[in-house]
Amino acid sequence: MMVLLRHLTGDVLRRLRQRQGRTLREVSADARVSLGYLSEVERGQKEASSELLSSICGALGVPLSQVLREVADQLALAELQEAALLSGSVPADSVPSHDHLGIDSVPDRVPDVVDMVGV
Repeated sequence: MMVLLRHLTGDVLRRLRQRQGRTLREVSADARVSLGYLSEVERGQKEASSELLSSICGALGVPLSQVLREVADQLALAELQEAALLSGSVPADSVPSHDHLGIDSVPDRVPDVVDMVGV
């Protein structure tokens, strides 16, 4: 199973937009990108440039670093799932099957390392 960053990025952007109760039309207008292109980015069909990501983040009112951190967290989870499956330590039927790696099954906010070590 290969994880594609464009899928993870699209899932994070869609989740952020939906949490705000905003439509594709609203965000695409604010980001100055076509509705069709934003839709393709959210569905993981197009790889967004850093400039486009910055524009979408601005339209959503979230820092680009937050989006990239969430994507990195999702990628780390996917890699852990994949490693567990490959090592045979977790039966394949015990790992939930999801559209792009279970984005909807993880918490809205993945704890920071500081949260986990209690500093």
